[in-house]
Amino acid sequence: GAMAFTIGAYGIESIGNLLLLIMTFYITAVLFVIVILGAVARYNGFSIIHLIRYIKDELWLVLGTSSSEAALPSLMDKMQKAGCEKSVVGLVIPTGYSFNLDGTNIYMTMAALFIAQACNVDLSISEQIALLLVAMVSSKGAAGVTGAGFITLAATLSVVPAVPVAGMALILGIDRFMSECRAL
Repeated sequence: GAMAFTIGAYGIESIGNLLLLIMTFYITAVLFVIVILGAVARYNGFSIIHLIRYIKDELWLVLGTSSSEAALPSLMDKMQKAGCEKSVVGLVIPTGYSFNLDGTNIYMTMAALFIAQACNVDLSISEQIALLLVAMVSSKGAAGVTGAGFITLAATLSVVPAVPVAGMALILGIDRFMSECRAL
């Protein structure tokens, strides 16, 4: 339904731009995990690749459900089996689920910039920074609920009145494809 609306309203050419947005988002998310989280992991004495291999079943579950909440119990169990103290796991994993929503933040920032460009709105650097800062705060409201990042995007867009919230219709058709990566 949403893709049919997008193609009907904006033409078949819009698919190319939407695919480019999806690819850019996935590449950015992978780079974030490998470069940023990889550096943090290395600094703390372990490999991000080994961690990903260790929790691969939970990652597949998150990918299938588009919600990180589904993997919480088994992830906590695996972390305890890996040698982490129960009290640390009980605090860190749920807190990370609630407050460390990097994928949602990356999505909201990229989607807002995409909508602005599609609507031919030039954003100043201060408006772009404001979008990023608001996305960092408002993404906390999207924890654990599939598709909540899309709804939270409306609050983020309201920071820059020049970017129409109605522009979210442009990305409605691809939100499900981006939801999977946000949850990971």
